[in-house]
Amino acid sequence: MAESRIRFRHLQAFLEVARQGSVARAADFLHVSAPAVTKTLRELEEALGIAVVERDGRGIRLTRLGEIFLAHAGTAISALKRGVDSVRQDGAASRHPIRIGALPTVSARVMPVAMDLFLRESTGAAIKIVTGENAVLLEQLRTGALDLVVGRLAAPAHMTGFFFEHLYSEQVLFVVRAGHPLLQPGQDVFARLNEFPALMPTRESVIRPFVDRLFITNGMTAPATEIETVSDSFGRAFVRQSNAVWIISAGVVADEIASGAFVALSVDTDETKGPVGLTMRTDTAPWPAFSILLQTIREAAAQGA
Repeated sequence: MAESRIRFRHLQAFLEVARQGSVARAADFLHVSAPAVTKTLRELEEALGIAVVERDGRGIRLTRLGEIFLAHAGTAISALKRGVDSVRQDGAASRHPIRIGALPTVSARVMPVAMDLFLRESTGAAIKIVTGENAVLLEQLRTGALDLVVGRLAAPAHMTGFFFEHLYSEQVLFVVRAGHPLLQPGQDVFARLNEFPALMPTRESVIRPFVDRLFITNGMTAPATEIETVSDSFGRAFVRQSNAVWIISAGVVADEIASGAFVALSVDTDETKGPVGLTMRTDTAPWPAFSILLQTIREAAAQGA
């Protein structure tokens, strides 16, 4: 078959002769001799079974069939270069860092495992992870400041131009330190909640409407002392040293609950359960390192689900 006999050097020489309109100038550009370029063109024509160039005075021009082949040859060269650049280690390293936006719950539960798995692949790619509110991260994704957001599924009105892949579902918990007064038997959490500071998700967060509805359902409008925060480090420190009630996604405090340092209050929060997953722009064309990262995040989420 003709295509099996065509090599990269054939296409490269042909494209350069077409661009320069001269074998001699093409040879200078390619740092080879003019006879070598002429021989390469003859090999290409023999493989194709057609003439792709012809004499034009002292120069060279493409034949009609050569002009047709030119567009395909250019596409093939470009595709090959993109493929080589995308898998070379130095190409991966020179690309901008893969920029990930992650909710605090994801940063605590999923990303450490995902990064461990990703680093084992030795892609050479740099990683940047930022944590914040879902709405802020999605806006950064929309403007191109992030390549990926790992967080809650936003409302349909905010998902235009995005693609969402579900990883797992998570709900909100009411969490206190071990030994908290609300852990005593027979306590009505909502009847006494105003006695304690409440760490709340911000009003811009995806989960805040679910939490607000939960208060209304249980006869409250809002806690008397309310502190809005997205800082999991502040939340952990404040809850450990106070009688605060932290209303937070389960994944953020999973380790503290497992160790017994924190305890989830007996509050039915099933209605706060929602999907967590990967959000990307619909025009994103993942490169190999990015595709590997997506897979390690999927695996990490599956391990923690």
